[in-house]
Amino acid sequence: MNSFQNNLTTIDPVVIKDQSAFLSRVFGWMALALFISAGLAYFVAGSVAVQQIVFGSPLIFFGLMIAELGLVIYLSAKITKMSVSAAKISFFLYAALNGLTLSAIFLAYTASSIAGTFIVSAATFGVMALYGYITKRDLTSWGHLLMMFLFGIIIAGIVNIFIQSTTLYWTTTVIGIGLFVGLTAYDTQRIKNMSIGNINSPDEQKGAILGALILYLDFINLFLFVLRIFGKRK
Repeated sequence: MNSFQNNLTTIDPVVIKDQSAFLSRVFGWMALALFISAGLAYFVAGSVAVQQIVFGSPLIFFGLMIAELGLVIYLSAKITKMSVSAAKISFFLYAALNGLTLSAIFLAYTASSIAGTFIVSAATFGVMALYGYITKRDLTSWGHLLMMFLFGIIIAGIVNIFIQSTTLYWTTTVIGIGLFVGLTAYDTQRIKNMSIGNINSPDEQKGAILGALILYLDFINLFLFVLRIFGKRK
């Protein structure tokens, strides 16, 4: 039995209860963020006028993407110094911006294939999140390998913008799915261990928001990679 398992055997039941409450809050914030993103994406896809605003100018569309990236970096780096309210506003603003840019998938793929992909992604995410929560195995050792794959996929994706290789596209798709399946379990365990035992403290609430952001990103990326396989273009 390793040290992680030894620690588990000595955890007080109250701490375990607090961890469960903490994760419930994390998944609650994540679900709400996904609802905001999906709702805005669907709204934009159904409004020609809004589409013209979002996609009518490359400057606006890429400006939204840059704003997304900047906001998620800022939130991740500064959340400990924010108030709980500011952290929530930033998180949901990010989800809204992401919804605007993700509306492009409703224009490119059929609604039925998007729905099917969402179900497959949600089921896969749920199974791996459950594994990450209940396993007694320490998944810390996964971290370095998963980060290597993450940076590798980012670099390969940038390169493929220029070389347009079908082989590289499908290779990164398969690796990407495996990567975010692994990250879901790894991050769930890591987030569970973030709980400090006082569910109503500001630090705990901000930790839940940060955890929700991490799992939100895992799910969105898993969904987008799975969509490459199951998505049917219009």
